[in-house]
Amino acid sequence: QVQLVESGGGLVHPGGSLRLSCVGSGVSLKFNRMRWYRQAPGNERELVATITPSGSTDYADTVKGQFTISRDNAKNTVYLQMNSLKHEDTDVYSCKADGGVSCYWGQGTQVTVSS
Repeated sequence: QVQLVESGGGLVHPGGSLRLSCVGSGVSLKFNRMRWYRQAPGNERELVATITPSGSTDYADTVKGQFTISRDNAKNTVYLQMNSLKHEDTDVYSCKADGGVSCYWGQGTQVTVSS
C-alpha cells in the first residue's frame, strides 16, 4: 500500500520557520517528481515547489527565495523548508508523488502563521 505522510506543520509566529517532511512508504520517492502544494478553504490549490528525480527544483513566484524543497533518498523523504513565514502562508500543505503514470497524495499538514 502506497502512503505519503506529511509532518512538521504547526503554529508559528510571523518571521519564523518550519520544515515540512513527506515520508513515502510503498513507493520510492526518488523516481518521482515530488511536489508540494498548499490550499486554504475556499481557495484553489497552489503548486508551491517541485523537485525532479535529478534534483532540479522549481518554485512558485510567491515563495521563491523563501521556501526550499529538497530530498533525502536514503530516508525516502522530501522536505520543504519554509523561512520568513507570513500570515498569507497559512494553509494546508500536501505533498504529491508524480510518477507520470501514477500519482499519490499525502493527507496534508496544517501550517498556521499567527502572532
